[in-house]
Amino acid sequence: MGMWLVYALLSAATAALVAIFGKLGLKDIDANAATAIRAVVMTVFLLGVVLVQGKFGQLGEIVAQRKAMFFILLSGAAGALSWLFYFLALKTGKVAQVGPIDKLSVVLAVVLAYFFLGERISYMNAAGVGLIAIGVVLTALK
Repeated sequence: MGMWLVYALLSAATAALVAIFGKLGLKDIDANAATAIRAVVMTVFLLGVVLVQGKFGQLGEIVAQRKAMFFILLSGAAGALSWLFYFLALKTGKVAQVGPIDKLSVVLAVVLAYFFLGERISYMNAAGVGLIAIGVVLTALK
């Protein structure tokens, strides 16, 4: 088992906690303001991680690479929009529906990676992605 799988599983587990903690925290508060606070916490936390790893100097190197920086900025904007929409959905929806629908991003990412990055997918992987899409539809139904 590669480390990518361990990290992916940890990502899934902590993302699940985002939904639970977010839903609990959103009661009687504005979703966008809550998202802003979440972003500040993430910024401080991640800067701390980079500092502890001794890689703080690499931030300047990344900023100096214009193409990389451009796509990182786009990724950040897309992530911020994703969080805003996710918290708005959690504010009024059920975690059991919002969470799985949010994972439609997996299907979209695979399709976009095929068209824009030239990534190929096996029939087995395509079947799995198809099942994710079906699962999303089933969880959206009442």
